[in-house]
Amino acid sequence: MTPKRFLSTLCLTVLTLVVMAQPKAKYVFYFIGDGMGVNQVNAAETFLAACEGRIGMKPLCFTQFPYLGLVSTYSASSGVTDSAAAGTALASGVKTKNAAVGVLPDLTTPVNSVAWHAQQHGAAVGIATSVSVNHATPAVFYAHVPERHAYHEIGRQLPLSGFDFFAGSDILKPQPKEGGKDLYQQAADKGYKIVRGYDEFLQQANRQKKLILLQPLRDSKQNDYAIPYKLDRKPENLSLEQITQAGIRFLSERQKERNGFFLMIEGGMIDMACHSNDGAGFIHELIDMDSCVQIAYEFYKKKPDSTLIVVTADHETGGLSLGRGKYALHLEKLLHQKMSFFAYPRHLAALRREKGSAFSWDVVRQDLKENFGFWEGLELTEAQTERLHKAYEQLVDDSSENKKSLYNSVDPVSYTASQIMDEHSLIGWQSNGHSNGFVGVYAIGVGAEQFAGQIDNTEIPLKIMRAAGWE
Repeated sequence: MTPKRFLSTLCLTVLTLVVMAQPKAKYVFYFIGDGMGVNQVNAAETFLAACEGRIGMKPLCFTQFPYLGLVSTYSASSGVTDSAAAGTALASGVKTKNAAVGVLPDLTTPVNSVAWHAQQHGAAVGIATSVSVNHATPAVFYAHVPERHAYHEIGRQLPLSGFDFFAGSDILKPQPKEGGKDLYQQAADKGYKIVRGYDEFLQQANRQKKLILLQPLRDSKQNDYAIPYKLDRKPENLSLEQITQAGIRFLSERQKERNGFFLMIEGGMIDMACHSNDGAGFIHELIDMDSCVQIAYEFYKKKPDSTLIVVTADHETGGLSLGRGKYALHLEKLLHQKMSFFAYPRHLAALRREKGSAFSWDVVRQDLKENFGFWEGLELTEAQTERLHKAYEQLVDDSSENKKSLYNSVDPVSYTASQIMDEHSLIGWQSNGHSNGFVGVYAIGVGAEQFAGQIDNTEIPLKIMRAAGWE
């Protein structure tokens, strides 16, 4: 062997040994805050500081991670993406057209997700969300369809993935159009145990190989699309924290006979609240997701040499601005809001049914005072009061039409109340849809240094796979 060839061989051997010696991420947490642009994160931290009576910011758990990047989100068909295309980029590292799930822009060729690669390398896999398990973002990790609203087909593909753990509000469109087994039975036939609520999970988890955790049936009858908002949640409701704890517990047991785990957790209702331009709603959802990141961070502190946590978003929703022209911001006033603008129209409708002909302006005024602090904690102008009174008159007029966003229908009183909350807090919204605003990526653990700087959303799953050795 010539000296030159010997030196080349030696360098290659040393490089190979160095690569082999680098630690790998055995445990991977992948958090996706749906609709969580950088201004949404800013708002949550500003709100937390305002709650302490000061101007400034109180850091969330994930914003204190050592590596931070800015992420572009455009899709193959538009500068403004939807969740399906953005999710496909975050899951599989490819751009596709809006509405497409797990396929190339030809809408036919399937692409494999980071979850699939984790499974192929022997890791246990979990897909969890605060919305339905066959909604766009969770779907991109296991399904391949040209249209995100093909809920039944997506749900049919869920158990075919063979992933170990799923969790969310429910399974949308479970009944087949032409008879046959529903999606619950199809999952059961593939070895999945379906449990409802965290208590039932605790009873069943140790005896199961594959599991789907859903909210209690009574809650799904009210809304199968998502678990209750943090603002509306009762102790008996399934929470995203419980879903996170369940995922870690179940996968930790499964990985003993496998090779680590991959757990994706979506804070899906940040997006829903932003679609409704609900300031308090999205802030509480974002803080709620951060509490789940904190749970993962506690796991990381026990295994820092083998864990990676990545937190990002699929897109920004609402075109949120923090300020409305005045050099001021009063997010502390959102503390007066006791109910989301998803729940309040239903609450108001129930109140109207209860009161019947006694459903007067005084009744509505008192209810607004109790749920939003109007005329008490928040002083309203005469013009604002008049707008609410006019909205009440429109509400009792059966010919009035509700305002609609992507996930919600809002009566005139609820719509006007949300506008007034924005006026007091000085939050501004550009639309009820998505924007092309940057989102952040925040990382800690093995391979986290890859996520610093400005990157595209397609790079994130590739970097995760590189950190874990799942390429």
